Parts: sequence; C-alpha cells; structure tokens
Amino acid sequence: MLTRRLSRIFKPDGRALIVALDHGLTEGPARGLETPGAIIAAVAAGGADAVLTTYGTARRFARELAPLGLIVRLDGGTTTLGRMQPSGPFFTVADALRIGVDAVVVSAFPGTPQEEASLHALAAAAAEAHHWGLPVLGEMQPGGFDAPPEARTVEAVAVAARVGAELGADWVKVPYAAGFERVTATCYVPAVILGGARSGDPRALLENIAQALAAGAAGVAIGRNIFQAERPAAMTAAVAALVHGGATVDDALRLLERGA
Repeated sequence: MLTRRLSRIFKPDGRALIVALDHGLTEGPARGLETPGAIIAAVAAGGADAVLTTYGTARRFARELAPLGLIVRLDGGTTTLGRMQPSGPFFTVADALRIGVDAVVVSAFPGTPQEEASLHALAAAAAEAHHWGLPVLGEMQPGGFDAPPEARTVEAVAVAARVGAELGADWVKVPYAAGFERVTATCYVPAVILGGARSGDPRALLENIAQALAAGAAGVAIGRNIFQAERPAAMTAAVAALVHGGATVDDALRLLERGA
C-alpha cells in the first residue's frame, strides 16, 4: 500500500514535482491562493506530480485535485495575525485517511525551542501512518521558519535530513544549501528541496533546482515561487522540464518565457 501511494507522488524516474499550497493555513488568502481551484488546475496543467495542501482545501477541491498526488498537512501554526510560529498537530492520520490522501506531512524544527516537541510529533505521526500504509513527508526546517542562512548551512541541513529519516519519514523536504551532495550522501531517504521565499529572479531559482538535482535531490516542493508566479502553469512546466525532462536551465527559461 505504501509503495502504491508513493507512486502517485514519485514518478518512475524517482523524482517528484510537488507544489506546496498549504500557506493559507497561516496566511489566509495569500496572494495567488485566493481561489484554490484555479491554481490547482494551473499547476496540474503545467505538469505537477502532487500538491501539498491543507485538510480544508483537500476536502473542498477534491475534484480539481483528483489528477494529482495528494499530500495533506497534519500540523499547523499560528497565523500572520499573531506571532506566526509552529503550533503542533491539528489533524490525525485517521482524518487524512478519510479524505483519501496519498501521504501526510509534518514539520520539525531542529535547533529551535520547538525542536523536541516537533520531533516527537513527527515520530508519532510516522508510527501511526505506517500502521495504515500511509507515507510520511518530514519537512525539516533547521532554525525554524524563514531561518537566516547561518542556520541553514549544508551541515545543518544534513543533520536535519538524517534526523527526519531516523524518525521514520519516507522522504524529507529541506532547504537547499551549496554542497547539497553532503545531504543526499548521508540521508538514506529521498530529499526534495523547498522553494522558500518568493524570488524575483527565475534564473536563480531554476539554477538552484538544477544544482540540487545534480547533487542527488529527488525533486522539489515549491510554493510561492510557483503560485505567485506571473504564469503559474508556465513556471510549473519550467520546473517540470528540469525535474523530469533533463532540460538545462536555459531550456527551462525558454519554456517559461513562452508561457508554455
């Protein structure tokens, strides 16, 4: 069961293009996510393999999500109206199974005051989910949300990724850092890179993706840099060309410029 569900997310080349659309959980109607059905349709048209989203979006937009792998977040955080920090589990594995997900995601925050609680939450979710053959994505965020570069060195990312694997994650989502080979060489489950803050430089974003893939990354899990792009479907197609098509960065940029 676990293998079948993972095959809805990872393609035969062993890679995945995941679009993260879970920002509404803390930001409400974030720019680009005002109408979830429209952005889901756009990224599906662009060639996304899976969407990482919230329980509410998964229930309300089941039809639009049907062609895609579905990863639902079990945990959450406080909103932008408050301090915007992690808040632990919101939903259970049973909740996720009832809406037909292919995997669940839980975040952990090594090197922060929330480290111990978040690692416990990931371990508990992995144990429960695997009882039902449900894969788990560990989103490992060394230093916390939007941590500064000094908290996200390749050494820190390598520790965070390996800890996620040790706690039972079937794959991990981590920041990209130069020297990413260190991460993929020491983490025995697939590692995908997160997109981070919105970038105004598509070439830099695509170059980071290409470098991560060359270093052994198993794909990407990108949010704002896709759903806030001028043409989300075209940006998805450009990233897909790198992840699955063997394209160069210049090839991907040409797809983006053409609005493919």
